Formats: sequence, C-alpha cells, structure tokens
Amino acid sequence: MSVMLLLLGASLTVSLIFVAAFIWSVKDGQYDDDYGPAHQIFFEDTKPKQS
Repeated sequence: MSVMLLLLGASLTVSLIFVAAFIWSVKDGQYDDDYGPAHQIFFEDTKPKQS
C-alpha cells in the first residue's frame, strides 16, 4: 500500500511539473504563430479540377 502512495505522489509531482511548464510556455508566447496565417494562402491543399 505504501508503494502505491509513493507512486501516486511521484506521478502527481511529475504531472504538475509538466502542467506548470505548459502554462509557462503559453504565457511566454511559445505557441504564437505570426508567420503562418499571413502565408497560409500560398500553400493551398486543394488541387484544381481537370475537365
């Protein structure tokens, strides 16, 4: 039983570290994309229809 509590505490600690790192990176602007929306029109996925 004590091993389960130890593993539960360790997994919660690791998950809190990852959540804190994710929140820090979002607030720091890591996921802001200024280049993509302006140039997205040049990279269309659709192909023209051939008649």
